[in-house]
Amino acid sequence: MIRIRHTDETLHEASEINVTPFIDVMLVLLVIFMVTAPLTTVNVPVDLPSSSEKPAPRPDNPVFLTVKADHGLALGEDDISLDTLPTALATATKDDKEQRIFLRADKTVEYGTLMSVMDKLRSAGYLKVALVNLQGQEQGSATGIVTPSATNGTTP
Repeated sequence: MIRIRHTDETLHEASEINVTPFIDVMLVLLVIFMVTAPLTTVNVPVDLPSSSEKPAPRPDNPVFLTVKADHGLALGEDDISLDTLPTALATATKDDKEQRIFLRADKTVEYGTLMSVMDKLRSAGYLKVALVNLQGQEQGSATGIVTPSATNGTTP
């Protein structure tokens, strides 16, 4: 008996990966994210209330770090640079990383500049940072009590 063999009758194993289901899943996820992303933003205007809580008492020897309008830094009354900030803080706090640093910034300073100073504080090991503001004041008034708005060093 003679058997004729055709080349298309042989079973071959597929050695490549079938990526079609993967692409289908990715396209479905892309469409879902494109539809839901605009819905996740909060666009509700809110007039937030002010705090009536008494400010925390100021320590005996507070360490004030000031970001000036020209983006220069001052530790207490002395001008410093961003590069010398860790050593100047170690000297001012006697190398006590648990001491709270009172951070003041001119209102014209950009948010990114303030965050770079806070990142430098965090990398130096100072996680207790209090943001200083004028409390009980109208915008533009020059007199007032300087009070810290305490944070625990975390930035959202």
